[in-house]
Amino acid sequence: MMDGFSKDDRKLRPRKTAGSAVRSEKVDFQNEGSSRPYGERKPYGEHKPYGERRPYGERKPYGESRPYGERRSFGDNRPHGEQRPYGEHKSYGEHKSYGQRPQQGGPKKSFKRPGTQNASEGIKRMINRRPVVNKSYDGPDYEPEVVKNEIRLNRFMANSGVCSRREADTFIQAGCVTVNGNVVTELGTKVNIFDDDVRFNGERLKGESKVYIVMNKPKGYVTSASDPHAEKTVMDLLKNCPTRVYPVGRLDKATTGVLMFTNDGEIAERLTHPSYDKKKIYQVSLDRSLSQEDFDKIVEGITLGDGFVKADELEFIDEHDHSKLGIEIHSGKNRIVRRIFESLGYTVKALDRAYFAGLTKKGLKKGAWRYLSDSEVNMLKMGAYV
Repeated sequence: MMDGFSKDDRKLRPRKTAGSAVRSEKVDFQNEGSSRPYGERKPYGEHKPYGERRPYGERKPYGESRPYGERRSFGDNRPHGEQRPYGEHKSYGEHKSYGQRPQQGGPKKSFKRPGTQNASEGIKRMINRRPVVNKSYDGPDYEPEVVKNEIRLNRFMANSGVCSRREADTFIQAGCVTVNGNVVTELGTKVNIFDDDVRFNGERLKGESKVYIVMNKPKGYVTSASDPHAEKTVMDLLKNCPTRVYPVGRLDKATTGVLMFTNDGEIAERLTHPSYDKKKIYQVSLDRSLSQEDFDKIVEGITLGDGFVKADELEFIDEHDHSKLGIEIHSGKNRIVRRIFESLGYTVKALDRAYFAGLTKKGLKKGAWRYLSDSEVNMLKMGAYV
């Protein structure tokens, strides 16, 4: 009887369940000294008298707020009108009013909406929708190695990629190489990279260095490697080019713009053959405004003497002058753009090719030309061989 009760008395006592002792002895610390029973919440709208401060850590009841119109930035408790000390940063969330900007660097620039560009800006907008090879070109910073017409046979073989110069000497002495059908065994023999037929084990080698040129063709020049009846050809503008190249495609005498030259016959074919559908963008100036009816006909397609043709894209590039248009087309037929408009009764006053298979005339004045860099050639080939 250690707890003061007999064994029989303990049997008569009600058993306590788990946690009942804890609940019975729980003290209401929150409402201690309050007349409200434990768990009873303060009625909504019951507040302290005006001016009485809330104890530290006590949360503000829902709905209690500052007087109307009183604002305070986060962390900024200065009285209204007091200036911030020098070097003190703004509080978070403190901003200038909407639309207020500091005026720096002279007068504010005006913003032109898409429909108010002039013709040059309109044609640039069309070009920017296409992949461009020389988009980042800033100036003529590439000059290829000057190619000589005659070089040593072993060097020609090495340039073809079949072997090294030392290995080429071994093959020459073994009688594995022919020049224009004749077996050559003498070391130091020179060959013409353009005219001679050099074969290794019966297979013809092409050892010439490939050259790629882009020109901004001026008006009045015929696109031809040689024309005895023409006063001026585009080759006259390439007199300073030491390598023999030829134009890729044609632009008629009165048409200006992008023209490419190369001695790479494979890529030239892929850029000009109709089956590869290479895109071209022209800037067109007509003798009068193009009507909406004729605009729709060109987009839907018209039939010319040599077949059906339609524009891939056609748009007015000057909002205020509908005689100036940009046309994108992939057809390679002769004088196709001029013939499209002439079939509808219009006269083409000026025609400029602004885009050809990824090439533009960026950075080139009329009649100027430059070599394509290695990176530009790689991009051109990736576009040409897709």
